[in-house]
Amino acid sequence: MAILRLALQSLRNRKATALLTIFTVAVSVALLIGVERVRTQAKESFANTISGTDLIVGARSGQVNLLLYSVFRIGNATNNIDWKSVEDVKNHPSVAWSIPISLGDSHRGFRVVGTTDDYFKYYRYGQKQLLSFKEGKPFDGLFDTVIGSEVAKKLGYQLGDEIVIAHGLADKSFARHDNLPFKVTGILAPTGTPVDRSVHVSLPAIEAIHIGWESGARMGPGVKPEDIDPDSLQPEQITAVLLGLKSRIQTFALQRTINEYKQEPLTAIMPGIALHELWGMMSVAEQALLVVSGFVVVAGLMGMLSSLLTSLNERRREMAILRGMGARPAHIFFLLISEALFLTLLGIIAGVTVLLIMINLAAPFVLSQYGLQLSAAFLSQHEWMLLGIVLVAGFLVGVLPALRAYRQSLSDGMTIRI
Repeated sequence: MAILRLALQSLRNRKATALLTIFTVAVSVALLIGVERVRTQAKESFANTISGTDLIVGARSGQVNLLLYSVFRIGNATNNIDWKSVEDVKNHPSVAWSIPISLGDSHRGFRVVGTTDDYFKYYRYGQKQLLSFKEGKPFDGLFDTVIGSEVAKKLGYQLGDEIVIAHGLADKSFARHDNLPFKVTGILAPTGTPVDRSVHVSLPAIEAIHIGWESGARMGPGVKPEDIDPDSLQPEQITAVLLGLKSRIQTFALQRTINEYKQEPLTAIMPGIALHELWGMMSVAEQALLVVSGFVVVAGLMGMLSSLLTSLNERRREMAILRGMGARPAHIFFLLISEALFLTLLGIIAGVTVLLIMINLAAPFVLSQYGLQLSAAFLSQHEWMLLGIVLVAGFLVGVLPALRAYRQSLSDGMTIRI
């Protein structure tokens, strides 16, 4: 205890240097735990992009490709699937609900999703959370649209505004369906998923806007809204369909049945497995973040080592006096080790405290801007392990100056002039 009190008193006498060292360690610890938390939270948010969906069915392709365009709205389908095939899958005895999805159009850089009312009833994200409306309601009329929160925010849309959908992903004047504008009837609450960046319309509306179009070009002036019969607009093909089953036990059996469907080549994937595979493809970048933050911690500890070694020469007389008062070389060794541990421990406490405060303050902004849900929960088991490694590293950093002090002789310290 006497050594510990002496170490604390010594740090108080070198307050400025000690505070600077603590600050360096705190910054490196905050970055290490911050990167680890962002990494794990990003992984959880990624895995929670879609939940409660047992199978996703699309044209024959790889499961990652099917996941990318059906859930993340990235890329395009290799082919569409016939509506008859969708009806056959939908009517399978093990299917509880289905959500058809038609992609291919866009609005000012945001993907347009053609679907049905079941999208708002059954689509889930996160911990099986249903979609909710910030304003308005689901589409009712043929040319009603429901937009995601990010679409509304970035484009400044409100209920009642009119929007024009473009054919394909290039929002060019010649590709716009400007003869059939849509009216915003609903704005979804933020989800932190691609839903926020989507414009939702009905499947009949997708068919209506393509009347008079051939090979991506409008043939003639185009039809008027009053000339369209909504009851006659039956989709011939769609992009994909999301399925929820009555029992998950039936998932593998239905997946095999769909993959062996004889009328046309189909692929059925389980979203959880596809998400895991997709995240695995990004593991290099994930580990790189952790390595960079680890190097920052090493730099912080090297700064502490430099501070201890620099102050050691200035404290040779202090060590000599302690030896003269009966302190053994082992006492000098543990004094330096205790100082290094105190500096590391205080740096860890300061870094974690600042990090949790920053997460609390920044979480709403990060969620609204980047769709990433940051948790301000206390440290996880893995984070405790990382802090334990930092503390052990701080101990090892203190060994070198402690050994140097241990080896200094009493006469070496007493010959220093004051």
